[in-house]
Amino acid sequence: MHFRSCFGYTVPARTLQRKGAWASASGMSATDPFNLAAYVLSAGIATPDKVALSLLSKDGTEDWTYARLIAAVRGTATGLLEHGLSPGEIVLMRLGNTPDFPLAYLGALAAGLVPVPTAAALTEPEVAKIIIGLKPAAILHDPGVPCPEAPNTIPLGALRAMRDLPPAEYHMGDPERLGYIIYTSGTSGTPSAVMHAHRAITARAMMFDGWYGLTSEDSLLHAGAFNWTYTLGTGLMDPWTRGATALIPAPGTLPQALPGLIKEHAATIFAAAPGVYRQMLRDMPPAYLPHLRHGLSAGEKMTAAVRAAWAEATNTPVFEAFGMSECSTFISGSPTTPAKDGAIGTAQPGREVAILTAKGPARTNTPGTIAIHRSDPGLALGYLDAPKLWKERFQADWFLTGDQGMMDEDGQITYLGRNDDMMNAGGFRVSPLEVEETLLGMEGITSVGVTEVEVKKGTAVIAAFYTAAAPLNNYKLTDYAKETLARYKQPRLFIHVDALPTGGNGKILRRQLRADFEAGRFS
Repeated sequence: MHFRSCFGYTVPARTLQRKGAWASASGMSATDPFNLAAYVLSAGIATPDKVALSLLSKDGTEDWTYARLIAAVRGTATGLLEHGLSPGEIVLMRLGNTPDFPLAYLGALAAGLVPVPTAAALTEPEVAKIIIGLKPAAILHDPGVPCPEAPNTIPLGALRAMRDLPPAEYHMGDPERLGYIIYTSGTSGTPSAVMHAHRAITARAMMFDGWYGLTSEDSLLHAGAFNWTYTLGTGLMDPWTRGATALIPAPGTLPQALPGLIKEHAATIFAAAPGVYRQMLRDMPPAYLPHLRHGLSAGEKMTAAVRAAWAEATNTPVFEAFGMSECSTFISGSPTTPAKDGAIGTAQPGREVAILTAKGPARTNTPGTIAIHRSDPGLALGYLDAPKLWKERFQADWFLTGDQGMMDEDGQITYLGRNDDMMNAGGFRVSPLEVEETLLGMEGITSVGVTEVEVKKGTAVIAAFYTAAAPLNNYKLTDYAKETLARYKQPRLFIHVDALPTGGNGKILRRQLRADFEAGRFS
């Protein structure tokens, strides 16, 4: 089954040429020269004195007007070019949770360079492997972030000094040319370098109405760090593209402090990962947030219990989105088209999304792999030095996400989990998300990860790894599962752990739970 979403309702899909899709998303001619940074900052030219960014801390705010932001970005571009770098060369970013991160990112793009933002949590050996594969022309390095020593390093102090240089002209060119590279673990667990074109930024305009309800009058508070791609896109690039204000809490801000910041700074939209919502809601009393219209969630599936608790505490809804490193978010609920209970939403306006089986489009309400059409302007160019791997991700004209879902007759999509996370119990396909959400209703459980584990050669069972203040009675856990889940969905093992392994985006690493169990680390 496949649909193309079109402004609040769905119609049968039709093929779009990528150039045409890009032109439609950007409002420009497909032949116009283009630059991602110029596109993001163009709205701010009309409001130079408006606050583009506020860094929020207990000591007050650090404000960046659009005039200051644009000058810093274009000055950084000048400095990078004067450093001897040339358009098209790769620049590795090893920067911390500070405004230096987005300024360097946009500065490199403005100069026609190819920035590669990476997670600060990476270890020095991990970064060394990335450097071997990327062969960057320069490394932008904050000394507080792990990185091997290299002769082509540009230290943070030198990078900051570039902001005051005369502004560079934007490097304009084909919107299809390589713009930036980001890393994803993908389904294999091996990091892949995903190459994105400059035109990928234009696809994010489909989120403005299809997820955010974002206008130039909004103040969007994102709870993530500057050097997280979710923050970089939803928290910074998108508000700036709209000419809105981005609000970012200072490093170290506790989740419990966020409701106060939302109220104090009159945030109209709040964005965070589900884990942050969970932490905020612990012992959170009802909050009067007069300016807040709604919350946004992405990174992993939000449970119904967390969604309901947020609505009760703030009297606002949360709109969820699904996406991936290869195409950002393209399915979501929104103020105009809310998701049905249990669903994550519909294809965003202008998106062409399908649910596919090995034999073709799935029938209504039948599980299959979520796919996005190759014409989508947000879809990546491919994997660096891995064209075969990229080709394997396609079924005809559809890019396979590796995630399972079902689509109903209205185009509403229910997310079932990663293909490799799906469990097989007695011939039935079982989603770990459904089992996890059910078990979170058990008193005492604070978080849970469910996966299939091999207990002896050829024999696998469903196991639930949970956190709680203390191990819970196994009989009570088993009885609760019997009362709330069909027999084939019930875990056969319940294992208390101190913490669940999560990735940089907060998602539970079920593969790691499985590997740790089978290696005997929980015995």
